[in-house]
Amino acid sequence: MQLLENLKWRYATKKFDSNRKVSDTDLQKIKEAVSLSASSYGLQAYKVLIIENDEIRKQLQPASWGQSQIVDASQLIVFCNYTEVGPNVIDEYLTLKADTQNLNIDDLKGYGDFMKSKIGSLSPEAMKTWTAKQTYIGLGNLLAACAELKIDACPMEGFEADQYDQILGLTEKGLSTSVIATIGYRSEEDVTQNSKKVRKPIDELFDII
Repeated sequence: MQLLENLKWRYATKKFDSNRKVSDTDLQKIKEAVSLSASSYGLQAYKVLIIENDEIRKQLQPASWGQSQIVDASQLIVFCNYTEVGPNVIDEYLTLKADTQNLNIDDLKGYGDFMKSKIGSLSPEAMKTWTAKQTYIGLGNLLAACAELKIDACPMEGFEADQYDQILGLTEKGLSTSVIATIGYRSEEDVTQNSKKVRKPIDELFDII
């Protein structure tokens, strides 16, 4: 199973080679892998920002606890969850589903009403938690895709989300920073690449009931 070998190869890269860049071809593959991620109801209630602009990344570094990956990696990936999923989001999805699968949109009304009922009953805080969870599925696929392409990555929760939202102007767009990742190529100076993975034994992690 090549996936296992890829996952054994990857690690949370602490120091990137700032002179090496991910190609447009590989970046497109990564984007497609994230796009194919599972999401609740298929709504994909998040947006992914790929930040290459050096000045913006310099602004974001202090909000990222000063970590060097923010400015040294080839790209900074910011997963932003919707802060609200209103009826319009569901209607747009149903239109896309009908067009893609050649369905009569009227036949999807019951499904749409069901989603609107369930999602509409969530409190604002519960809704933001729910949409934020979706981003981590996309993050997982990003990490797996990068590992297959032998592109290094570092998932990161060490940042101030409110500062990211302010710098990137997300609040007025109905978005909030959920989780970030940096991608690129490891520096030869990154000593953590030689460390053995620390994982619980399989028998301890899993129970069969």
